[in-house]
Amino acid sequence: MKPPAFEYLAPTSIEAAVAALGGEEAKVLAGGQSLVPMMNFRLLAPSLLVDISRIPGLDDIREDDDGLRIGAMTKHHQVETSHLMQKHFPIVTATMAHVAHLAIRNRGTIGGSLCHGDPAAEWPGLALLLNAQLKTTRRVIPAGDFYEGALATDLADDEILTEIQLPSLAPGTGWGFEEMARRSGDFALAAVGATVHLSGDTVAEARIVAIGAHETPLRLTTAEGLLKDRASIAAVAVAAMDEVSPNSDLHGSADYRRHLVGVLTRRALTAAWERAA
Repeated sequence: MKPPAFEYLAPTSIEAAVAALGGEEAKVLAGGQSLVPMMNFRLLAPSLLVDISRIPGLDDIREDDDGLRIGAMTKHHQVETSHLMQKHFPIVTATMAHVAHLAIRNRGTIGGSLCHGDPAAEWPGLALLLNAQLKTTRRVIPAGDFYEGALATDLADDEILTEIQLPSLAPGTGWGFEEMARRSGDFALAAVGATVHLSGDTVAEARIVAIGAHETPLRLTTAEGLLKDRASIAAVAVAAMDEVSPNSDLHGSADYRRHLVGVLTRRALTAAWERAA
């Protein structure tokens, strides 16, 4: 199928891009790996596409005193092969192998994935897990406040995501990421990411996020609390299953996805604990 007719604009400044979004029913075109297929299937019919790929300064990864700053137009494969990312956030490097296929990772962008907001996509879950701050042309939005539902964000129609800020992890933080998909490169049936920071033999901080088990990525705060209270990883995994509210579809039932969350939580936490210890 082919998309309905639309106008195309490729501004060279962020100001021009924002101005173009103010009038018609327009959409930002970043990598296009989600938007264009939806247009081909006539699920979306914008009258104008504003291509921001020619705007300089939106596709770099740089280090600062607070962590890493990543331009919204940075491609998945750039992140996957970045030495800075491997040094500071190896969980991100490892997770990139689960993002679709190499051809898509070469074209798709971080900002595009975050703004598309698919509940089964890896980047929205990573942003929540790593306490990312999402900088736009108007403000800075904590990752926990960015999503209003499936495929729905807090962005205004003429607001553009420009940068993802990842605050540094505490030294010695362990991590784990586990995903189950029908085939390599498919969207996750469920995935779980976890970070654990130990103080001696106790958990000083724990973060657990489930992907594909709710309308948005979900922090499993009850499970985190049990881990800090010295509960076993098996007990934490059971609590994680109770926290999620997945939907059934042709790929798997809600009960199956809930079971997966338990299994993947146990695996991710075991890996995170071993790395922290």
